[in-house]
Amino acid sequence: MLGIIGAMSEEVASLKDRMDKVSIYRAAGMEFYQGSLLGRDVVIVRSGIGKVNAAICSQILADRYHVTGIINTGIAGSLRNEINIGDIVLSSDALQHDMDATGFGYPVGVIPQMDCSVFQGDERMIEAAKKCCGETIPEIGVHVGRVVSGDQFVSDKAKKAWLTETFGGYCTEMEGAAIAQAAYLNGIPFLIIRAISDKADDSAIVSYEEFEAKAIEHSVKLVMALVEKLD
Repeated sequence: MLGIIGAMSEEVASLKDRMDKVSIYRAAGMEFYQGSLLGRDVVIVRSGIGKVNAAICSQILADRYHVTGIINTGIAGSLRNEINIGDIVLSSDALQHDMDATGFGYPVGVIPQMDCSVFQGDERMIEAAKKCCGETIPEIGVHVGRVVSGDQFVSDKAKKAWLTETFGGYCTEMEGAAIAQAAYLNGIPFLIIRAISDKADDSAIVSYEEFEAKAIEHSVKLVMALVEKLD
């Protein structure tokens, strides 16, 4: 069974509308829609915004549904000039940019007392998603790179520059690395898919509002194609 997580209702509504044989389970303020999507057993859920919501959601998928893979779909701010609004970023890996234990001698981004702080996306899912992008949304750019997550909406150039220089991030958002960490701890393959809605700079709020709908549309097309391709 495949788990599909979105942070906002707009991100998952189109997918839920296409499901068959749906049953709903409610927990932790979330609604888990279990059923069939293109003949594949799936659970689709809106996690809510932020890392805590995302991690709780992922753990429920692991404990109750024993999912064999997690796709996290959503939108993000670009951290690189070559990644434009509307493009797709697939997670090569993910980390939490607001994890800061430097006072104890750890580098920023490193989680104390864990053997891993950078969580690797699943290669098979990445390759399948790249093919699906070429087949379903060939008009946009597709990039494989690092997703950096934190409980903040990045909307200034200085913060954007720091994220790029410190972590080599491709895009920034608020859930992906928490889902990645939960997936890692439970031994579940994952892929974070981010459609770029803004440039994570001083224009971010205006761009986000203007391009959110188009970014979500691209994500939904890709997820539908990916669900069909994955065995």
